[in-house]
Amino acid sequence: MFTNVQLQKYANVLIWALRAAKRNGSFKKYDSVLLRTDMAAAPLAKAVYTQLLKEHYNVLLRWNAPEDFTTAFYQLADNKQLAYLPQGELEIQGNLNGLIALHAPQDLTHLKKIDPAKLAKSAVARKPVREILDVREQKGLFSWTLCNYPTEELAKRAGLSVKEYANQVARACFLNEKDPVKKWQEVTRQINEIGRWLSALPIRTLRVQTKNMDFEVLLGDNRRFIAGGGCNIPSFEIFTSPDWRDTRGVYFADLSSYRSGNYVKGVRLEFKNGRAVKADAQEGADFVRKMLAMDKGAAQIGEFSLTDRRFSKINKFMADILFDENFGGKYGNCHIAVGSSYADTFSGPQSKLDKKLKEKLGFNDSSLHWDLINTEDKTVTATLKNGSKKIVYEKGQFTY
Repeated sequence: MFTNVQLQKYANVLIWALRAAKRNGSFKKYDSVLLRTDMAAAPLAKAVYTQLLKEHYNVLLRWNAPEDFTTAFYQLADNKQLAYLPQGELEIQGNLNGLIALHAPQDLTHLKKIDPAKLAKSAVARKPVREILDVREQKGLFSWTLCNYPTEELAKRAGLSVKEYANQVARACFLNEKDPVKKWQEVTRQINEIGRWLSALPIRTLRVQTKNMDFEVLLGDNRRFIAGGGCNIPSFEIFTSPDWRDTRGVYFADLSSYRSGNYVKGVRLEFKNGRAVKADAQEGADFVRKMLAMDKGAAQIGEFSLTDRRFSKINKFMADILFDENFGGKYGNCHIAVGSSYADTFSGPQSKLDKKLKEKLGFNDSSLHWDLINTEDKTVTATLKNGSKKIVYEKGQFTY
């Protein structure tokens, strides 16, 4: 899998990413960091845990329940159990300074026979936890990052051997570089330049055209584009949270997706007046529709993103949204997320962005955030506020 040297490099990258993701303020000695991990990622978890202790963080370690436990929960839990939050959980989350999450699934379709309404009810119940962390992030008190650790299940679903899959992870995260952190700093600097260029353009709308879709989003007022910055390893995407209220056209995800223990393929969404009014898929269409019915905001857009093929080394389907939303390949990728917006794409002071202002500016609110990825050859055209048009992305890269 990974050598001890690679594991240490991975740990160093994740701790750098956690710090880089803290857009306001910095970490101090004895700040609290939650290390949340799947069992199969134990070798990486140990490396991260050890390094965090060496650097004088207080570490809260949580092991995710194995998939068969999760399946039993959703099979047997009644409505009260689905909505249960342990006593003290909100207090714990309200005092966290950081989160590092390690994703290493042993089964990607374990919930395929579970009623999606049960999954939705549990997600809605946990929304207050996420809201606490969102507020702390806006105040510069909290940051997070997450990563992937190869498993046989991930490799099988991606159509790769475990060795091939691990090699893709190592390449994507620069674990074969002499100094991966230095490499990440350089790549982040380059994509940040593109993010600043996009943010400076007086964009009104962005239209994406491919063989299978014609889709347009309204950027909205007081928006900025964010590039990389630590949240997620790897992260090459440049993204924003548009004004959901004038999303229109057809969006098509040609890359398959594993979500909440379910598999979907070929998702096609038709938007009118900001909402997905039709939803279909080649596989998993019923699951898609039920996810979009989770709450009022689930059928509305929360994110728009582009990845430049010149930066991402990912050129294979990875059966993990974290990697797939950073796909490089021949034509890069565009992805949207249905569901919640990212508050840090607000260009003004984060302290001003309360619930009322979010609603006024068209930032979406939902318990869902689901990235849907398109890797087709695409042209992205910006319509500027003066009515002129400018191609900002084509043939897999930005025109910057």
